[in-house]
Amino acid sequence: MNHYFYLITIQYLGYRFHGWQKQPDVKTLHLMVDKTLKFILEGKPFKTLSSGRTDAMVSAECAAFELFLPEPINDTLAFMKLFNHNLPQDIRALAIKEVDAKFNIINHSKIKEYWYVFTFGEKCHPFCAPIMTTFLDDLDIELMKQGAKLFEGAHYFKSYCFKPTENGLYNREIITCELVENTHYTANYFPEKSYILKVKGKGFMRNQIRLMMGTLVDLGKGKLTMATIKQSLEQDCFIKLEYIAPASGLILHNIEFY
Repeated sequence: MNHYFYLITIQYLGYRFHGWQKQPDVKTLHLMVDKTLKFILEGKPFKTLSSGRTDAMVSAECAAFELFLPEPINDTLAFMKLFNHNLPQDIRALAIKEVDAKFNIINHSKIKEYWYVFTFGEKCHPFCAPIMTTFLDDLDIELMKQGAKLFEGAHYFKSYCFKPTENGLYNREIITCELVENTHYTANYFPEKSYILKVKGKGFMRNQIRLMMGTLVDLGKGKLTMATIKQSLEQDCFIKLEYIAPASGLILHNIEFY
């Protein structure tokens, strides 16, 4: 029996979803994608597999999943139009590409870029909540910019994994990590200034970006020092970090397969 394989990229606002992975009795992104595919494929067999999970309330500008079918899609443009017509308005399919049986969306080499959008110092318009976290304390942004650069390169990231085990792979490389002023997302109800932590790497552990962001917030508050961050990245070092930044400011900005 022949099989056909398609790589589909999507984007979504994660604020009302309990993450990607299907779970009992809650609304997840995988559930909505599969429900839509079941409807448009009119009950024909299929399987979907994601490139990775996102947590509850995390959004994506560009995520991906693989679609496995026993029959080919003859008209991909028509398929995408029908798929988008039936998806809920907070999920949009971007592109479809046929791949071969050797392609494995989980194991295939990829680079992910995450953005964490935030502001500080004042309560924001409630409409900001789905994609922007507000830290009400004053933050030293210039110091946080310096702290962000400490994460770049190859380091031991056990301190930045939620509930790490003894046999995890904690030696990882961050390609780029920078904190910049937000000029990408705009709205008339946004605060005058907001910021984005941009992190790019080959793979991230559970809550890694949120723990990195939380550490930078504590640095900006004066609760910890640059020396503490440097120490937390040393080989075989584990420091119990106190603050995991909220999920709703985190966005999977891009994913590249190579």
